Parts: sequence; structure tokens; C-alpha cells
Amino acid sequence: MANEEDDPIIQEIDVFLARSLLEKLYLFQYPIRPASMTYDDVTHLSAKIKPKQQKVELEMAIDTLNPNYCRSKGEQIALNVDGTCTDETSTYSSKLMDKQTFCSSQAASNVSRYAAAVYKKGELHLTPLHGILQLRPSFTYLDKADAKHREREAANEGGDSSQDEAEDDVKQITVRFSRPETEQARQRRVQSYEFLQKRQAEEHWVHLHYYGLKDSRSEHERQYLFSQGHGLAENTELIKSPSEYLMMLMPPSVEEENDKPMAPSNVLSMAQLRTLPLADQIKILMKNVKVMPFANLLGLLGSGTDPTAVLRCVQQVALLVQGNWVVKSDVLYPKDTSSPHSGVPAEVLCRGRDFVMWKFTQDRWVVRKEVAAVTKLCPEDVKDFLEHMSVARINKGWEFMLPYDEDFVKKHPDIVQRQQMLWMGIQAKLEKVYNLLKEHLTPKKQEAQSARPLLVSGEQRVNMAKAKVKQNYGQLEKEFQKQKAEMQSHDASAKTDVPNIRIKEEPVSVEEPMDTSAHEGLNNGLVNGLHPAQGSTEPLNGHLPGGCIDRVAQELKAFVSSTFKKQFVLTLSELKRLFNLHLASLPPGHTLFSGISDKMLQDMVLDTGCKQILVPFPPQTAASPDELKVYALWEAGDTYDQHRQVLLEIFSKNYRVRRNVIQNQLSQECGEDLNKQEVDRVLK
Repeated sequence: MANEEDDPIIQEIDVFLARSLLEKLYLFQYPIRPASMTYDDVTHLSAKIKPKQQKVELEMAIDTLNPNYCRSKGEQIALNVDGTCTDETSTYSSKLMDKQTFCSSQAASNVSRYAAAVYKKGELHLTPLHGILQLRPSFTYLDKADAKHREREAANEGGDSSQDEAEDDVKQITVRFSRPETEQARQRRVQSYEFLQKRQAEEHWVHLHYYGLKDSRSEHERQYLFSQGHGLAENTELIKSPSEYLMMLMPPSVEEENDKPMAPSNVLSMAQLRTLPLADQIKILMKNVKVMPFANLLGLLGSGTDPTAVLRCVQQVALLVQGNWVVKSDVLYPKDTSSPHSGVPAEVLCRGRDFVMWKFTQDRWVVRKEVAAVTKLCPEDVKDFLEHMSVARINKGWEFMLPYDEDFVKKHPDIVQRQQMLWMGIQAKLEKVYNLLKEHLTPKKQEAQSARPLLVSGEQRVNMAKAKVKQNYGQLEKEFQKQKAEMQSHDASAKTDVPNIRIKEEPVSVEEPMDTSAHEGLNNGLVNGLHPAQGSTEPLNGHLPGGCIDRVAQELKAFVSSTFKKQFVLTLSELKRLFNLHLASLPPGHTLFSGISDKMLQDMVLDTGCKQILVPFPPQTAASPDELKVYALWEAGDTYDQHRQVLLEIFSKNYRVRRNVIQNQLSQECGEDLNKQEVDRVLK
């Protein structure tokens, strides 16, 4: 810019944008022609194009009379291609190679920055190019020559064979039926090179007519390179600032996907992975690795990643098994997919894999035959489940592939407790689907190399309590002596009985067992699905500090009210299942994690306006006691309260009632005739 005065503007040229040949104008780049070939009007014998692929084939004549043309070589090529006989199918009818075929390939994938320019009378007219094609010689005639050579060799070998005709041997034919193609197999087939070549071959050629440079039709078409109108209305794109105009002519270079090396569809580099949102990164990593400790997951996500955000995202795509994260089944088997081995739908596969994961939450070892017997799935599917998360051991079964992550369990007790709630809900579903027996629900005893069990035995709790008492005993003794000295230093007039109190000091004996008989029947401290942490000050069975009672009661009442307003009638078993799912959706440290007993839950149900319906189920029913306890919302505040109360009273007398009896009873009690739609709504 400093030398602007030394470089003056000598001429200004108006630029116009021509649109007549938009998306029709191609630029052909011919190779360096040999001396015997000229690119003029006469040389183009035929032309054809595939518009979708932007592929062109041109057939051009070779000047056989040119002194630079080798006639003997041309005759030899024609003989190799067509043989001695000439007919309509011959490539070279003159028995001489007198033409050459050129095939095109795209020179640039992005041609939006290129245009053809015509300068006339001080005006520059630009027409955007639709494609730039490079023409290269095609040697398909050599393939035809090789085919002719193989045919001649086959004919000679056939002539030398014996003239005797022998009967053809009878051969057994095996008929095979192809399996239904899965969605994943179809996607792989569509992306294959063979399929793409087939699709390209299916597009039909469009034959073109060539017009020479001096032809009248060429002169007419050439006029379309000029802008048809010079008005501003037709050239609004050029009313831009100089910088915007240059940006339109030369946009910034962007690397095209086609220029990048092709990678398999299931491969993603770490650089590409870290450009995705955190939730997608975790989902892709878990889907590929399947089992991973939390520390390894943080390491793969890179430095600076918030562990709290990772914990929140990983719980959406994985479940906690022995302190490690295992990808959820519905992530591996999405909806509307099926097994590649047996064709079983994804829903059945997810249940089977959930059963395997749940077994590993109970034990380090799983037996393949037991899984197959319960899930009723084919051996290949069961093997896939086990290989996702375990390693086969000879004569022992399948062992979980990672050791128990004790560090994660200690650092994140809220997450562990929440995952236990989820597993309780999954276990309840599995019990209903597979009719699990006690032998399936009870974990087997393993050898010393098995990992730490999930449920702590009573003896272990006793030993841990003793160790904690011994640890705190010295500190408590010092505090007591300090308080005793302070009390003795008070004035004699303020004598109290405190210094005269004698504290019975009993040494802690390692051999003296702690009395745990009152707690042995409580399933190791399991209260409504909660495992209390060691040394936790949080209360159980509803005995809360005064400040927490109101908050817990309010939260519990809100849950019960909203649940019964949606369901109206629930068994105690179903209510507990919904409560466990509600706990699993709450953030860590929520007040409801303090422990809710069954009695506290039932009392809250009755306090929210619900009543227990004593349904007379048959004595031979196989339902559990919790399933026999039925609670219903007595008053919902809508127009159907009276009808609902009549209906509940009917079911309190009989557990099975005909529809016409219900309709008659409702009409008598309510004093109005209900139509079918209203009865259906009350029953629903």
C-alpha cells in the first residue's frame, strides 16, 4: 500500500455474471496429444456422459496417414483385439488402430471457485464451472485382446482332448438359505467398494452429439457465455464490497472429506473424538471398550475434564459392576436391531446380557451353562455377552476381567448406593421374566482369590467395629481426663456430683465377641435396598435427627402423591419398585438416601389420602406378601371420585368381577346411567 502511487490504475473493467450455462458448463483437460492426433472438428467420432457421476467418454480419431504413425503396430493391435474376422462387433473395422478412447476423472472436488471468463468490448463475463474433468486414455481394448487370447487357448485345449463322450458325473447339490440381513450388515454392504462400483455401472450412458468449433450451433451456444442483461437486478451478487467480492471469487480453502484418507466406519481417532461433546465421547469409548475403571476413563478423556461431569454422563450409558463401569445393554443392542447369530430381537438380547451383568454383581465367577439355561439364548449370543466383560478360565468358568475397584467405591459412596438401587430394580424385572429360583439369587462361595463380596458378613462387621473402637479408645481417654481435671479445678462452693462420678473403665478384649444376634436376620443391614456405609452417622428405618424429619417427610409425601395421581392403584411391591427407581434418579446426597423403611412408606401412603383395599385373593395364589397389599387413592378431586370408591368397594369383596356387574352397581350407587366410554375410563 505504501507504493500505491507507483502502481496507478490504468483501466477499470466491468464484471458481469452470466447464468445461462449455470450447472451445464464443464472444462475438459486433454492430455498432451501425440503428433498423429489432432483435436479439431473431425477427430471427435462419438461422446457420452453419466451426469450423476460427471463421467465422460470421448472417442477420437487417429490420423493413420501421418508419417509419425506406426502402421505395423496399429495392425498388430487391431489383430490382437478383433482377430482375423471382422463384423459389427469389431472394435477396429479397418483392421487398423484408427481411434482412441478417453475417459474422464474429476480434477477437483470443489469447483465453486472456478469460472470461465470471456472478455469483450471492455467487459468481463464470468460463468461458474460445474465440473473440471481430466481426460486420460482408456485401454479397455487390451482387456478385450486378453479375452480373445484366452478363448483361443481354451479352443485349442478342447480340440486336443479325446473325441469320446463320457457321461457327466452326478454331483450332489447342497441348497443353503441365506439369513435375514441385519441393519449393520446392510450398512457394511452399501459402503463396500463392490457395491459402489455396481451402482456406478448401473447408471446409463447419455450419448452426446459433437459440434465443431466453427459450427453454427457452437456459435449460438457460445453467446450464452455473455450476460444476457446488464441491469443491476440480474447482477446483485456483484454489488458487494471489494473484500466480499474477492471472498466470493476465492473462498477460503476447506479440506474436503473426500480428500481425507478413508477409515473404517467403526474407527475414530482421538483427535476426532475430542471434538465431540463429552456425553458422546463417553458413549463411544464405553461402546468400544465395554468395561473400564473410572480412572482409565478420565485418562482417555484428557486433562482438564471435570470428574463430576464425567460421573454424570457415564451413568447414562454404563452400570457399575464390582467398582468398574460396564456399558449398558441397550447401547450395544439398540432398538429395532437383532442378533447376527440367531436373529433374536434386541429386547431379548438386552435382558440376557443384563442377567449376565447382574450375576457378576453377585460373584466373580459365572458359569456359561447356567446363563444359557436361564436366558434360553443360543450359545453364540451367550458367549458374546461373557466375552464383553469376562475371561474364560479352564475348569472354573468365566471370571470378571477387572479386579474390584475399591478406591472408586470408597471415594464415591453415593454413586455406589445409587447404582445398587438400579440393580435392585433390574433384579426385580429379571425375577419376573426368568422366574429365578433361590439358587440363582444366592451368590456361590468361591476360593480365596475371589474379590471382596458386595455384602459384608456379620463377623467382618464385628472385626471392623473392634478395630475402630481400639483406634478411638486412646483419644476418648485423653478427652475424659481433660474434662475431669477441669471439673476438679472449680470453686468448692460450686461442688457438684460430677467429680464423684466413677466411670467404669473396661479394657477392650480382642477375644470378646460383639452381640450381633439382633441384626443377623436383617440381611447385613439391608434396609429397603440400602447398604449403610461403614461408620456412617446417617440413621436407618426412619429415625432421623429433628431437623431432617420434616424434609424427608415432605420429599416422601411429594413422591407418594405424584405416584398415586398417575397410577391410582398400586401394590406395595410395585410402589417399592417405583420408589427405588425414583431414588436412582436423584442426585447424590439427597435427603431420601438417609433410609426409608417399609413401615414409613406405608404410613405415608395412608397419610396422603390413600386406603388399603383388602382384596380377597384366592388362597392358592403365588403372589408375595407385598404383592397382596393393595393401596388405592380414595379421593383425587375429580368427577370420578364416587365411581372410583364404588369400584374399590366391589373389589374388596371379590378379586374377579364381571363387567356388567360393575356397570349395574355403578348405576345403582351413583344414580345415573354410565355409557361404555365412562365405564372404561373408571376401570382404566
